[in-house]
Amino acid sequence: MTTTLLLSVTGVYVVGLAIVTYLTRATRRRFLGALAGGLTVAVVGVGVEVLCQTLGLWHYPSVDQRYGPVMMYPLIVLMWAGYSLIGWRVMRRFGWRGETLFLAVLAVFGTLRDFMVAWLMPDVIVFAPGIATVLVDSALWPALTALAQSVTRRVAGPAAADPLAPRRGHRTAPAA
Repeated sequence: MTTTLLLSVTGVYVVGLAIVTYLTRATRRRFLGALAGGLTVAVVGVGVEVLCQTLGLWHYPSVDQRYGPVMMYPLIVLMWAGYSLIGWRVMRRFGWRGETLFLAVLAVFGTLRDFMVAWLMPDVIVFAPGIATVLVDSALWPALTALAQSVTRRVAGPAAADPLAPRRGHRTAPAA
């Protein structure tokens, strides 16, 4: 994957995170907590990549090191910050049932996304054949998202206790 393509994708993810932040009405503290959660996933992700490549589950043909392309990790920070904000909002609105469904949906669509990327761009990532690769990948999506959400919660507090940021142009009712 070229640097130009990675920078373009990064721009898309920055815009996506800005949209998710606005739509979830996250406060500054919640947003910073989500970034901390995304950063935690990126750091843990290096270890996950090393382990999975050592086990032969996948590899990145474009790099020689035992982890993914270095430019991939800022994308991971942005992606999981967004997932953390979405999960926070789901948890705030629907509780544990909604959170469980959110993580299950993320496991399915995240795994499909990964295998689609591998199919469309085999120079980026190559997955080993077999069910073990699918199971590991589908387990990592909800596990890493839950990790990001737990860091976000640690920084910004529980979902139910967090006020929603007022939208620009909207008036709040005066306190009684």
